[in-house]
Amino acid sequence: MPNLENLKKQAKLILRWHRDQHYPVAAQIREYLPRFLNLPDSEILAAKFKLSDAQEMVARQHGFDSWQALKAGLPAASRKRKSSPPKVTIVCAEPQLFVTDIERSCEFFREKLGFTVVFSYGKPPYYAQVRRDAARLNLRCVERTVIERTVRDREELLSASMTVATAEELKLLFLEFQTAGVPFPQTLKKQPWGAKNFIVKDPDGNLLLFAGPAN
Repeated sequence: MPNLENLKKQAKLILRWHRDQHYPVAAQIREYLPRFLNLPDSEILAAKFKLSDAQEMVARQHGFDSWQALKAGLPAASRKRKSSPPKVTIVCAEPQLFVTDIERSCEFFREKLGFTVVFSYGKPPYYAQVRRDAARLNLRCVERTVIERTVRDREELLSASMTVATAEELKLLFLEFQTAGVPFPQTLKKQPWGAKNFIVKDPDGNLLLFAGPAN
């Protein structure tokens, strides 16, 4: 557990990032402060954000409901951590797709796959993120295809895998994409290991697997 002075510096850094319109901090604010939960990055960065908000965010990052609760619980938490090592929890994974046209890719994910564009950097854009529910994909612009297409298709080199909870949801998702005219290197199929999945190809040839239970 960091000491209080370090946590104060962390809160001031978050406040400065917000004032500087640093887009990655918007996702952190949305994750830890419930009142920003349903706002896009642009509205979060445009909203009034004070040092007390940044301090609350730091407190929640460390498992406390408020800055006052953090200050009160910090000595006890520090003693506890000396006797038991912290357990690290990875809360999210964001696969990175290499694409040759960010705007074209964002349009594909938005119009064909039902994603929303979380952010897009640059003029012209060179980096973006799209999201659907808990799935986030980062799009990185490159001059040419990174993996040779015939090799990728032959070996089924996946760029990302996404999962739904039920077989019915997977079927509905497949039908949704089918109606949208999405290309399928592999249609909905039951696999020998007991799952069902299908594969979608984006405009740059990236293979995206969607999977769920068979029953």
